[in-house]
Amino acid sequence: MKKAQTQPSVLEAHQLTVNYDKTPVLWDINLKVPPGLLVGILGPNGAGKSTLIKSALGLVKPISGKIEFFGLPLKEARKRIAYIPQRQSVDWDFPITVRDLVLMGCYGRLGLLRWPRKADRMAANRYLEMVGMGAYADRQISQLSGGQQQRVFIARAMLQEADLYFMDEPFAGIDIATEKIIMKILIQLKAQGKSVFIVHHDLNNVENYFDWAILLNMRLVACGPVEKIFKADNLQATYGKSFSLFDEAVKLSQDKIKGAAS
Repeated sequence: MKKAQTQPSVLEAHQLTVNYDKTPVLWDINLKVPPGLLVGILGPNGAGKSTLIKSALGLVKPISGKIEFFGLPLKEARKRIAYIPQRQSVDWDFPITVRDLVLMGCYGRLGLLRWPRKADRMAANRYLEMVGMGAYADRQISQLSGGQQQRVFIARAMLQEADLYFMDEPFAGIDIATEKIIMKILIQLKAQGKSVFIVHHDLNNVENYFDWAILLNMRLVACGPVEKIFKADNLQATYGKSFSLFDEAVKLSQDKIKGAAS
């Protein structure tokens, strides 16, 4: 009787260590994440969350270790990966339209010297409609709000039709309505078997948003299903005194809500 074949991890890090100049940012990270999940990358400021993504994508060179995707090195898996950086890393005054920005998502497939085809433009329009930005396709990107910019970024990543998406703080500086729209899109991607890794700060909604969590503070504190590792001891180890203050604020808030309801 043949053994059932298991899918390779969507991401696997082996003894990953990253320095900026001589300052350690990530130290001896070892982790495995199965495919088809919404994954939160959590930790305090300066914990190495964005660095984990950037080193995985080859944007930052580690001093040791490696990361594999689907059991393959980055070079062989790159076309299956999409990346949404932080919004402030983009020059939003650059004179292009929303549709043009989304079409940049197909350049990795076409190459820089080939123009997008009619099918690419139709796909760009389709993804803009999916994120609720179809009416803005011909608008200059400088005219968008923060939430609209984030949705356009996601449409660009969706045009890549990747299997793995990295998103660096997609919920930063947007309103609750836009956050709900983005989460709906991410759930749809998961339903298609895609994997999504998100650098995230708000601990209040981790249990509602994510299937899996990576807790970082230079070292890996924990990696696994949210219901198993999103616990007080791991959060204390990740955030230290900051978590104690957060936990106290949550309890006070809950007491206040209960008092108002009684």
